[in-house]
Amino acid sequence: MSNKKSGNRTLLMSVLMSSPGPIIVGLGLIAGKSSTQLADFVRRSSELLGIILAYVIYRITSKNGEIDTGKKARLEKMSNIFVGATMCIGGAIMLVLAFVSKEQEKGNVIPGLIVALLGVVANTLFFIKYTRLNRVEPNAIIEVQARLYKAKSLVDMCVSAALLSVVIAPQSTFSYYLDKTGSVIVAVYLLWCGLRTVYEKIKGTN
Repeated sequence: MSNKKSGNRTLLMSVLMSSPGPIIVGLGLIAGKSSTQLADFVRRSSELLGIILAYVIYRITSKNGEIDTGKKARLEKMSNIFVGATMCIGGAIMLVLAFVSKEQEKGNVIPGLIVALLGVVANTLFFIKYTRLNRVEPNAIIEVQARLYKAKSLVDMCVSAALLSVVIAPQSTFSYYLDKTGSVIVAVYLLWCGLRTVYEKIKGTN
């Protein structure tokens, strides 16, 4: 299989596997009130939009001889800036939610925890796959997807730890502050990754 076909399939799988996440976590919010879980819903929803756009642009730009180099570069730049912007938006909203939410009764956070744990595995595998694809044949969209999935896997580890503490000790002060801390860490990391991506693509440094 060519690297371009593999890239198309990997991006499509990213879209398909990322799509249920916001729905499951969103439904979990009906029963749960964790600030980390709410922030995770916002984060997953914004990232899904970025992944869908990346897939569409990659399909357009990976067709041999059907698009000129200049247009290809502009579309890739637009896609990667959008992905970076979704990370920034998700991170900013999560940061606000972490400080605004005062609710200590967390309810059922099991759906969010399951999604986060599965996300650690899936996102790590996608990070490895995108990294390998970009190493074989460097591509601007694939490169940013590798960065996105590295961030997603690390964020899911943090979310899993925070929600697990809520499951084990839902009424404890420790779980309350770990839940808040989890949201802040996730938000700051996403903001940093998003700003870095947008800056590099606008300045053309990467």
